[in-house]
Amino acid sequence: MAWKTRGLRGSFLEEVINLTNEHYRDKKIALVQKIPTPITPIEIDKQTRHITLAYFDQKSTVDYIGIAQGVPICFDCKECAVDTFALANVHEHQLAFMKDFKEQGGVAFLLIYYSHKDIVYYMPVDELDRFWMRAENGGRKSVAFDELDLDFCFPVNQSMYINYLEFVNQDLEREK
Repeated sequence: MAWKTRGLRGSFLEEVINLTNEHYRDKKIALVQKIPTPITPIEIDKQTRHITLAYFDQKSTVDYIGIAQGVPICFDCKECAVDTFALANVHEHQLAFMKDFKEQGGVAFLLIYYSHKDIVYYMPVDELDRFWMRAENGGRKSVAFDELDLDFCFPVNQSMYINYLEFVNQDLEREK
């Protein structure tokens, strides 16, 4: 089924991440929550009581924020149906928030689901910033799949969980 709204493009990835976060919480590994985007409804269908038109109250930061065994983490989820990830999918204020979060001792990253490959890529904020700066300096405004570090790819295969904390550990080890 093809969704007709842009707001549901990341539904599969977010659903799997939500299940993963429940699993982490149940196992007392991490406590990570989805951050709702504040909206103001304009129109509501009286029969179904669904919001049919709304606007965003403010700019959102990231999709998820929490703590994993004492390590603060924040991340955003994106989906990509082709081999190039457009940096326009990340807003400047999101990148700024993630960089500030890392500066305060946290771990910040993107999880990009390449739906046509059924792969999730863990992109640390420093890598995202490098690609962002390249675009700002007149370079490519997208990231080609072959530019990615395959050690940070996770095959999904319709799995119930995406063990992204494994990549957080790799990220922390690489920083040492």
